Amino acid sequence: MYTIVDIETTGNGIKGNKITEISIFRFDGNRVINEFTSLVNPECEIPYFITRLTGIDEDLVRDAPILSEIAPKILEITKDSIFVAHSVNFDYNVIKNEFKSLGLDFSRKKLCTVRLSRKLLPGYHSYSLGKLCSALDIPLTDRHRARGDARATVLLFKKLMQQENAASVFKTFLNARSQEATLPPSLPRQVFERLPTKPGIYYFKNTLGKIIYVGKAINIKKRVLGHFYDKSTKEVRLCAETADIDFDLSGNELVALLKESAAIKHHFPKYNRAQKSNGQRYGIFSYEDRNGIVHLAYNKIKMAPNPVAIFYNLTDCRLFLETICKNFLLCPKYCHLQENVPSCSHYSIGTCDGVCRGTEPIPSYNAKVEKSLRHIATRNEDVWIKEKGRTTSEDAFVRIKKGLYVGYGYVDKETPITTLTDLEAFVIEQKNTLETQRIVQSFLFKNPQKIWKGQEITDAL
Repeated sequence: MYTIVDIETTGNGIKGNKITEISIFRFDGNRVINEFTSLVNPECEIPYFITRLTGIDEDLVRDAPILSEIAPKILEITKDSIFVAHSVNFDYNVIKNEFKSLGLDFSRKKLCTVRLSRKLLPGYHSYSLGKLCSALDIPLTDRHRARGDARATVLLFKKLMQQENAASVFKTFLNARSQEATLPPSLPRQVFERLPTKPGIYYFKNTLGKIIYVGKAINIKKRVLGHFYDKSTKEVRLCAETADIDFDLSGNELVALLKESAAIKHHFPKYNRAQKSNGQRYGIFSYEDRNGIVHLAYNKIKMAPNPVAIFYNLTDCRLFLETICKNFLLCPKYCHLQENVPSCSHYSIGTCDGVCRGTEPIPSYNAKVEKSLRHIATRNEDVWIKEKGRTTSEDAFVRIKKGLYVGYGYVDKETPITTLTDLEAFVIEQKNTLETQRIVQSFLFKNPQKIWKGQEITDAL
């Protein structure tokens, strides 16, 4: 038994969407045996663009029942049946969320007539309900009204059931492990199946082949599937437009992050929030107080005179300064990790030799600060980062020159690399941006064991 469903809504995204009209046809595979159609008072404003599309306005639904009044009828007519709709995830998830808000559970097996049509009726330019019905000579009246669209979907569903191999296709789609009900309506299953379970970036594309989203993942296939399960408004709209997915392996998360940033800035995908710095950078700087003690401090970059190090979030900046304080036996008070205290009593740093209590000579303390500043300056040296390659037979590397990101590259493990000039030939040059700088500096701070200087990298590869 099937129930073929169509709804009209207020168009406020999945979670905020309210039903304004619903039509359900109970279908036994041969004929319609029951029907329920009703306007629904959404108890909220109906946007003008929705009224222009559907003709449903607030006056029309003012005396209509609210959803809680017709919920028992919806549960009854769809009981023990397979939920069928054109782009089924939209209708199903709106109803499920609406019922959840009423404290009711709504769970049905489901079939999507878009995905079924792509499988059983291949070769059409568009699988939208209107264009598909026109191509198949299926009458469609009252477009964008629930009963008209649902009635046309019944006729389409009948035609699909009559196609060769329909029974086996239906069985496959209803298999819980097939993920057919989870995949976007326009995305061929084979496209999803070929996605790798390795690190890299992936591209969601629309029916015109235009990139609409770029993401990165340690496991591309698992991350892409996560988009399909996410029912936020943005994700639902993204998946509804997705007709193809491409990918580019990176071998490791660092290069994936760098590739993702470059791809977003190159393609400006519709569904990527622009990768911008939050506008806030932080700097570590030094100054001498009236007693002759040299302080290390941190602040927003515009308030940090001549910073010796720049960070792209406050957490990394403070953690770096804590590490410097510990490693060079500095005072938390004079590193501004503790404020307004007569002497330091930091919860985790107990390495102070007593300059704040007058037991360590100021010249001795300042010498340690100068030593720490020289160490911090090495952050701007030429370094290399060695990472895993895309296969077991290659290594990946990232090039940092004078503290700036230059690019990345891959080298086959069998390739003889004896000089830095040999390695430079494999660098794929990239633009250094605020975002790539943030990615690289955060990595350098958290993974010092992966940093190689000068000729050391040639011995490591």
